[in-house]
Amino acid sequence: MMDINWSALIGTAGAACSALSFLPQIVKVRRQGGRDVSMAMLALLLAGAVLWLTYGLLNRATSVVVANVAIIGLVSTVAIMKTVHDRRDASRRPRPRIAIDMDEVMADALTEHLCRYNAAYATSITPADLSGRELQEWVPPAHREAVDAMLDSSFFEDLAVFPDCQTVVRELTDRYDVFIVSAAMDVPSSFEAKYRWLRRHFPFIPPSQIVFCGDKSIVEAHYLIDDRPRHFAQFKGQPLLFSAPHNIAETRYPRVASWKEVRDHFARLDSRSGNRVDASVSEVIGPVTAAPARD
Repeated sequence: MMDINWSALIGTAGAACSALSFLPQIVKVRRQGGRDVSMAMLALLLAGAVLWLTYGLLNRATSVVVANVAIIGLVSTVAIMKTVHDRRDASRRPRPRIAIDMDEVMADALTEHLCRYNAAYATSITPADLSGRELQEWVPPAHREAVDAMLDSSFFEDLAVFPDCQTVVRELTDRYDVFIVSAAMDVPSSFEAKYRWLRRHFPFIPPSQIVFCGDKSIVEAHYLIDDRPRHFAQFKGQPLLFSAPHNIAETRYPRVASWKEVRDHFARLDSRSGNRVDASVSEVIGPVTAAPARD
């Protein structure tokens, strides 16, 4: 009758159970991804298995050697699958979205407006003269209709681009989904001219990310760069006020005075948050409460 080496049998069974315990984990990672699996835990298990393998080789413990070779293979498989799934998930994660106004943020519309008005009425109004007011509020009442009429389709064809705007917007597209959002319904005849201007100066912004609208609250974005505080009242993301003479007295919102400051603002945000968005706008940053906008 054969003698049974219970010690070896028990050791082999225990080693087999330890090795096979990783099979359900492989199945789970394959089906659900490895987000809930700790890479640090896998690293410790792998290090322990290597040490036990070394122990088995030194002491000629076959069951220990076999079991830990299996464990090393299975743990390595889990780690590789987790890495692949994590990279795939990262590539699918939506990027933060920035909505950018066009007039007085990207395009210097005020300079063109003043140029036309000064030429028409032989005046010399400067942006500094408009501190806290719109041009329509500054001019005599009899001229206001003519001032509005100056915003025809030709007005938007050749507006100057603000300094550094093209460079900074291109940089932002590397880390964010950038949408140009213009309240073009204020001047319906401007659609084609604005579109041509954007395609000429910002060809790297796809047409699908150019939005002409009236109420900008319909745009779901994480950030809105605008010179008009009224657009922030119902906006759910984070507002960023671009300085202009008419908004100089506005104190409710964070402010930037140039595109270099825009670059610095988002660089600071990136350093704090790692530029990661894993949920909807409202879940990530919550609604921004604003006082009612003034016309």
